[in-house]
Amino acid sequence: MHDFEGQTVIVTGGTRGIGKAIAESFLQAGARVIVTYSTNEAATAQFRQDNSQFAQNIDIQKLDVSKYEDVEGFFRYIDTKYGSFEVLVNNAGIRKDSVLAMMKESDWHDVLNVNLTGIFYMCKFAVRNLMRKRYGRIVNISSVMERYAFEGQANYAAAKAGLSALTKSLAKEVATRGITVNCVSPGFIATELIRDLPDKLRDTYLDRIPMKRFGNTEEVAACVLFLASKEASYVTGSILEVSGGL
Repeated sequence: MHDFEGQTVIVTGGTRGIGKAIAESFLQAGARVIVTYSTNEAATAQFRQDNSQFAQNIDIQKLDVSKYEDVEGFFRYIDTKYGSFEVLVNNAGIRKDSVLAMMKESDWHDVLNVNLTGIFYMCKFAVRNLMRKRYGRIVNISSVMERYAFEGQANYAAAKAGLSALTKSLAKEVATRGITVNCVSPGFIATELIRDLPDKLRDTYLDRIPMKRFGNTEEVAACVLFLASKEASYVTGSILEVSGGL
């Protein structure tokens, strides 16, 4: 377990699924965690209840990362209340699957705006803050779909592929400022997205995994904590897959 005592961590989309596991792991490691969510009030309430023992270290903020003004206001809040932070985990993301010929224009733009442009906004303001202290960790949550690009996910795959390129470019830009930028790229993880699949499709996905099981959210969180730790000071611009060998 890495020690994040005294550190402030931002986790977008952190009230459910992989984001929740990441936020909870940071809380257990002693961090103050600022969790953002977009619309799911029920998941937010459940997150607060599940982590009531860490109440003094939890700050939950509503944020639409796809809106520049909202992100700017969020970081203004961070500057005013906390002054600085150490770690940003860009986990917020959406899917709107459809074969490309039938995909709505709005579904293309919505997925790109949240999954790629939103991370550009978050990184833009985060880097300005982190450069002042010459230390920071940015971890972007991608997906193995950037490589596999399943049918019906052209918008999602394009966004995730773009995210990997953004990560590598930004890592070079801030490498001399004590800031690392990395990606964690999960494969098939046992969240509600997997649980809700038809049995036949679940079996098809499972058959593709060399380890013959789905991953769990805690396994993804463990990789995020490593990349966010002080010990990972010489790791930047990397894409760490958590996929069971895909």
